[in-house]
Amino acid sequence: MAEDNRELRRRRRKRCLICLLLLAVFKIAIILPLTLILMQTRTPKFRVTSAAFGAFAYSAADPSFDITLYAELALKNTNFGRFNFDSTTVYFSYNGAVVGSALVPGWTARARSTRKIRVQVELSSAGLVDRVQVKSDLEGGVLPLNSRAALTGEVEVLRVFEREKTAEMDCFIAINLMQTSVGYLSCQ
Repeated sequence: MAEDNRELRRRRRKRCLICLLLLAVFKIAIILPLTLILMQTRTPKFRVTSAAFGAFAYSAADPSFDITLYAELALKNTNFGRFNFDSTTVYFSYNGAVVGSALVPGWTARARSTRKIRVQVELSSAGLVDRVQVKSDLEGGVLPLNSRAALTGEVEVLRVFEREKTAEMDCFIAINLMQTSVGYLSCQ
């Protein structure tokens, strides 16, 4: 009888140990993939999505332009955590020379969402040296611009870890001068 009790206890301990091992394996099988997915951080995408114009003045005879541009920027955060970013400046350039800039204030983009930011930029050819190229583009009716910015911030992962990321913008905008509209907009 005493031997039967020992055998019974041994089987119970063995069964309990097997259950604990299966539970541990099950937890690891669930937690490991979730951790790998949630802990992975991607660089947010920062782009110009649309543009409209306010004051619009240009002259091909004097090769100059003064344009008020209302640009909508989008920061797409595909991470499972918030992206807290610092303020930065978006530069608009013509043939490598800066013709306007806009300040983007520091903010937060929520997890898996897109933060839209509207900025106003005064584009002016006052500081340009190459007037021949400006005249050629103004006579052609299309003004090509590039916009560049680097947005540095931190992605919060599960509100515990922070990983630093930099979202870079490099967009090409072709302004149709005859229709006072954006003829082409492309971002990389």
